Amino acid sequence: MYLPLLVSAVLALVAPWAGRRLPPRAGTWAMVCAAVVAAGTWATELAILAFTAVGQVPLVAAQGPWSVGVLKAEDPVSRGAAAVCAGVVLVVVVSVTVASWRRGRALVDAWRQCRHIAAGGDLAVVDDPVPTAFAVLGLPERVVVSCGMLRLLNPQERQALLAHERAHLRNRHHLFSLVLHLAATVNPLLRPVERAGALAAERWADEEAGAVVADRPLVARAIARAALAASRARKGALAATGGPVPQRVKALLAPPVPRRNGAMAAFAVLVAACCTSLALTAHDTERLFEAAMHAHAAGAGLHAR
Repeated sequence: MYLPLLVSAVLALVAPWAGRRLPPRAGTWAMVCAAVVAAGTWATELAILAFTAVGQVPLVAAQGPWSVGVLKAEDPVSRGAAAVCAGVVLVVVVSVTVASWRRGRALVDAWRQCRHIAAGGDLAVVDDPVPTAFAVLGLPERVVVSCGMLRLLNPQERQALLAHERAHLRNRHHLFSLVLHLAATVNPLLRPVERAGALAAERWADEEAGAVVADRPLVARAIARAALAASRARKGALAATGGPVPQRVKALLAPPVPRRNGAMAAFAVLVAACCTSLALTAHDTERLFEAAMHAHAAGAGLHAR
């Protein structure tokens, strides 16, 4: 019954290791898949364990209907453990609701703050001496850059910086960030996965910018100079100065990360194990309740006679 919790914890620990050994695009998708599977397994397993206790409440059992006595006798989960799981499920529901509201409000606020800025295409320039640049989702999507940032960079570096921000918008990295954040809210063990996924998304945008300008060291120089000078970005926005910039610069100055089939295979095995263990637990729980339902039906037949 507790195996899915163990496997999801192992997946949460191994996913960042596997993601760092994959190209940025594949690593980002790997982190998101790991986060969704691990968080979903965690929440579903807690709900299953909690329901074994909730199902023993007479009013709930009457809706089944199933035998409370049989369910209590055959249930492998202690009442205390099931009660704790039920409490955790309630906390998770509240936490996800609050996190969704806050992140959604941040995205909307960022769009509202930038929607009236005059733009040429998808580029909006603000008259601000403070160097800043970021991408904002919305209708229309915007890359917002300050005059201070434009003055800081030379024309080639500006092109690299804007290519990075446009890569965020083109690949919907805001949504990746949202999914990773909500998954980490469901299961705090996934916070390293959220950080690894955020770095992989920044690296993905870096590599696409490198392809646009055909000069990866130029992108490294642009984000390094921007990071040294930048001081702020709107909440809900993705900035080129996000994440651990020294790691990103080091990666851009090194050869591109090759695809490693071993890391991908290890990741796929863990994801499959997570899903399989949850399916087995759900099947065993279904059989438990079916036995209780058959016992209830048999008892009702005897009373009818």
